[in-house]
Amino acid sequence: MAGKRTPLFGEHQAMGAKMVDFGGWDMPVQYTSIIEEHLATRERAGLFDVSHMGEILVKGRGSKEALNRLVTNNLAALEPGKIIYTLLPNDRGGVVDDLLIYMLGEEEFFLVVNASNTDKDYAWLVRNLEGLAAAEPSLAEVTAENVSAQYGQIAIQGPAAQEVLQKLSACDLDQIKFFRFQQTEVLNRPVILSRTGYTGEDGFEIYCGPEAAVSLWQGLLAAGKEKGLLPVGLGARDTLRFEAALPLYGHELSEEITPVEAGLSFFVKLDKCDYPGKKIIKDQIEKGTQRTLVGIELVERGIPREGYVIAKDGQPAGHVASGTHSPTFKKGLATAFVPPALAAVDTELDVIIRDKPVKAKVVKLPFYRKKTGKN
Repeated sequence: MAGKRTPLFGEHQAMGAKMVDFGGWDMPVQYTSIIEEHLATRERAGLFDVSHMGEILVKGRGSKEALNRLVTNNLAALEPGKIIYTLLPNDRGGVVDDLLIYMLGEEEFFLVVNASNTDKDYAWLVRNLEGLAAAEPSLAEVTAENVSAQYGQIAIQGPAAQEVLQKLSACDLDQIKFFRFQQTEVLNRPVILSRTGYTGEDGFEIYCGPEAAVSLWQGLLAAGKEKGLLPVGLGARDTLRFEAALPLYGHELSEEITPVEAGLSFFVKLDKCDYPGKKIIKDQIEKGTQRTLVGIELVERGIPREGYVIAKDGQPAGHVASGTHSPTFKKGLATAFVPPALAAVDTELDVIIRDKPVKAKVVKLPFYRKKTGKN
């Protein structure tokens, strides 16, 4: 391998992880097995290296207003210590990326973007911020900086995540509610600690200096051993997010897929300032779309995979966005784009697997919701 490496690359090698290329990064796909790591996260706790994710700092006078003109959600009510999920839309209504925005201070915002999109997102932000500044000199002080190299990121997820992390954390984790964060210490290392995740479980994400990542990783593994915490690779990270119907860029989202088509209209606000693609997105919300994202459950044996054709009465009617054999439900599940006329729950469809139709039906998303956990 010759890709980029996170600060934890040596830890993964020492633990015997199977490494793969992921968006130019050498990352662990699994340590033991995808199913074992998946179920450990659902039932106990899992530890994830997500240091490949990108971080962009936007700051300066007018930065909140400027960002609000570039994203679909409304940042007006965002306060320091709070996080918001939103989308960067292009002029066609498609999605440049989905991201989290952490408000660090009145004029300072920490953007967490997808690893494979970091350079693209940064260039897009710089270009659009320059455009806003040219039109409105009051926004000329807003700057964007790609600070990805300054951070490692570790996620701990699952029902036992809080109990394990509390042993090492300087703050009372009960005080960090869902989509909130604190700048605090874990194992005496300064961190940004947020109650967020990508698994459908309760949990936390820890942003630290790269030099602190190894000690935090080792400390968390040791603290979680008696609770059955396991390190988790990208394979189970994907099956976990998939069951919770959390979008994956390049599958449920892309430059050609709009938030409305992806079922993310909740994160689109029309009662705010203009942003790229707003008119197209507004028209789709008001008039409907030609395709929409649904959940699919196979009625017969089979594993639906990305790109497989969805058929109705022998005719192509859509395609699979993401699909797998669900470790939790032990059956073939998929997300798929189909015409709205075929989107009702229990609609009978076929998934074409190896040139053969396999019976399936539309089911409600998400497939999985956590049974317990604090918000």
